[in-house]
Amino acid sequence: MKKFMDKDFLLEGQSAKTLFHSYAEKMPIIDYHCHIAPYEIYTNKSFTDLTSAWLDGDHYKWRLMRANGVSEECITGSAPAWEKFKAFAEVLPRAAGNPIFHWVHLELQRFFGCSKLLNADTAKEIWDFCNKKLESDESLRVRGIIKQMGVDTIITIDDPADSLEWHIKLARDESFKVKVLPGWRPTAALNVDSCGFAEYIGTLEKASGINIKNFNNLKSALINRMQFFSSQGCCTCDHGIRRLSYMPAADNDINTIFEKGMSGDILSANEIEKYQYAVISFCAKEYARLGWVMQLHLGVMRDTNSIMFDKLGADTGFDCVDPANGMTGLAQFLNELNSTNSLPRTLVFSIDPSDNIRVNSLAMCFSREGVKSVIQQGSAWWFNDTYAGIERQIVDFAEGGVLANFVGMLTDSRTFLSYTRHEYFRRILCNIFGKWVDRGLYPDDIEYLGGIIQDICYNNAKSFFNQ
Repeated sequence: MKKFMDKDFLLEGQSAKTLFHSYAEKMPIIDYHCHIAPYEIYTNKSFTDLTSAWLDGDHYKWRLMRANGVSEECITGSAPAWEKFKAFAEVLPRAAGNPIFHWVHLELQRFFGCSKLLNADTAKEIWDFCNKKLESDESLRVRGIIKQMGVDTIITIDDPADSLEWHIKLARDESFKVKVLPGWRPTAALNVDSCGFAEYIGTLEKASGINIKNFNNLKSALINRMQFFSSQGCCTCDHGIRRLSYMPAADNDINTIFEKGMSGDILSANEIEKYQYAVISFCAKEYARLGWVMQLHLGVMRDTNSIMFDKLGADTGFDCVDPANGMTGLAQFLNELNSTNSLPRTLVFSIDPSDNIRVNSLAMCFSREGVKSVIQQGSAWWFNDTYAGIERQIVDFAEGGVLANFVGMLTDSRTFLSYTRHEYFRRILCNIFGKWVDRGLYPDDIEYLGGIIQDICYNNAKSFFNQ
């Protein structure tokens, strides 16, 4: 029987072991999409205990706890930190097959040097041991965590109205060599049906210095902020869209919809889709002009539990997969951009794994001289960020595209300890390649395959994002 999570965890043959230990293991990390706060990097945040380091803000773990009947008081409520951690430790052993079970133990091993299994019996011992390290070990403050994981570049998610104060301060801090770059995410500018839309436009007015009374004004303000973001090293944007519909409309129509949104009038689904398409289409052309990478995250049905949304707000663990992702609209959108020579390098993430073949086949319809896989599928995302989900995404990418061009993994996380997810991905990646060699499906040229592995782990992202 194989030992649980030893040095060859997830590596089934010698080829896989060689590929991981000799080529993948020590490659730097470019985390090109994450939800961590640059303020916490600049201030080198320390964690008081494992709950603040592990559970606070992590809706992956919150969902696991809720599914096991844990009181919300011990999840997001005011229960003492130890009680929250104890509740998590008690339910974790039930998560067989869930990646959280692996992630937690990878984090214990890599950051704390603790190889014990976390459960109800060991919870207090692990709590005391790890908390003592958090208190005294500088390498477990935020900057230390980033450095010891070999992170080269971090790209955060930032609103167009953000001052980027902490990015600017980090860029000037010569004691910290890791690049922390802003990532543009104009979600609030798209939510024309939101009750806070007019208030947000006022915030954007102040940030841009442009009076926003119509759609043309909005476009000017967005250009203004894009130029500022670009001056601070921004190289990518992100759009989280439930469904991308191809809904081109004249600016006069969009102006009318914009004015209704500013007045708080009720908008039809058709009007909302027209407005959102107009903003995204406009922005995409600017991204191409600036040389940014466009990231599209499709298919999430958000805030499905209205009681809990009213109580806790967004991003608290009540989102799910929506299969209506709009692949036809995406194809028309990309074709329109390509036809006007304004197609940016693009990563498409779908939360529905059945979209893998659709995304990959669509991506292969577009190419650009001098750019490898200018349109490509992003890594297995969110609910697909599992052993089977990652493996399925990699194999589908290989079968429908050119896997050697893949830009690889990201954390998409709110916790700093989650950089071990890159290791998890790399082990699965190396195991897939190793099995192809062992089964005679690819030549036994470990040195060449090692180069491909290193490209996927780091080099491709560095090139794709111009870093």
